[in-house]
Amino acid sequence: MRATDFIEQKKLNKEHSKEDIRDFIMSYVAGQLPDYQVSAWLMAVTLNGMSEKETANLTDIMASSGDINDLSEFKYSVDKHSTGGVGDKTSLVLAPLLATLGATVAKMSGRGLGHTGGTVDKLEAIPNFRVALSDSEFMQQAKDISLVITGQSKDLAPADGKLYALRDATATVQSLPLIASSIMSKKLAGGAKSIVLDVKVGSGAFMKTIEEARALANAMISIGEHNGRNVKAVLTNMEEPLGFAIGNALEVNEAMATLKGNGPEDLTELCITLAAQVLAAAGIDTSKDEIAETLNSAKAYKKFEAWVKAQGGDVIALDSLELAEQKYDLVAEKSGYISKLDALSFGNAVKVLGGGRATKEDEIDLGVGVTLHKKIADRVEQGESLLTIYHNHRGFEDALAIVEDAIEISSEPIKLAKLILEVL
Repeated sequence: MRATDFIEQKKLNKEHSKEDIRDFIMSYVAGQLPDYQVSAWLMAVTLNGMSEKETANLTDIMASSGDINDLSEFKYSVDKHSTGGVGDKTSLVLAPLLATLGATVAKMSGRGLGHTGGTVDKLEAIPNFRVALSDSEFMQQAKDISLVITGQSKDLAPADGKLYALRDATATVQSLPLIASSIMSKKLAGGAKSIVLDVKVGSGAFMKTIEEARALANAMISIGEHNGRNVKAVLTNMEEPLGFAIGNALEVNEAMATLKGNGPEDLTELCITLAAQVLAAAGIDTSKDEIAETLNSAKAYKKFEAWVKAQGGDVIALDSLELAEQKYDLVAEKSGYISKLDALSFGNAVKVLGGGRATKEDEIDLGVGVTLHKKIADRVEQGESLLTIYHNHRGFEDALAIVEDAIEISSEPIKLAKLILEVL
């Protein structure tokens, strides 16, 4: 099929065959199609959508456009994906927890961009931790301790990289099938048999309403089913940051506390829920009580230490990760109840401090961030500390103004919102 006929087909809201999608996408990856033709097709998809079958086929083709991790030798290979949040250090807790409970977690993770953090950046807050491993090292570590997370070293789903850059420049980012296929193509290429999706909802999330999040989650579950994967999705509240810590080294500290059974209630609840869902999808018989006991007993923390050691990290330094030298406490101007902690604002504040990046090439300060002392619905007294800002002078005044605007205190008690909004 000629490219113009393919574009015309979607313009008329007709369904593409898998063969035609493959020819179109792979021609683009090979440099045989100009950007303007692919842009026209992306706009037609944005306006007319794609069927479940088309979306699944597109995702499979994008996943197959580059390297694919072969995890077939592992009976219980599992993966987790978050759609992006603030203070989201879940992978640092969930990965060793799952490995302790019999699953194999062998995945490649990304760096943070914009107001959201990245797992690889957090891991680099651990002295000497190696995020770049060879293929043989990656697989051997998965066999040895059932846990390995690295930066993206392979060329996973290159079609997605090319399409996303084009979508960003042509106002076609907000398309459900294109969002779902972008996320799931990398998950399929990652090779895990069972996947749990943490779909964030709220001010600090990409999806602002539960209806949008549910639609995205269902689209990704459908893609997984069409491609022979076991996929579960959990919709979670991201109106306020997850846990108390926002910033790379600070979040590692909080993740370690959670692995010792001393973590924040919301982070602990989320990790137990995600673990229960993906272990059930993988066919591992366990219960939430057993998962909670694994955290409380610090068994998962021992796995975390083994993971750090295996990737060259300094285990002794885990007790004293380097934080920014300057600290500032923001105190409450009045007594009352915390009614707002805008997640997006806190993510942006840490970015201004140097803890986030505007482009993938930016260097970041791993020791800056914010530690909250109160969460939504908590009581606070006038003069009591609301949070501590860790900084190295860079962007401090701007960050302080951002967090001051992000907090509201009500004279009346606030009803605590649910963290787990829905399980699909």
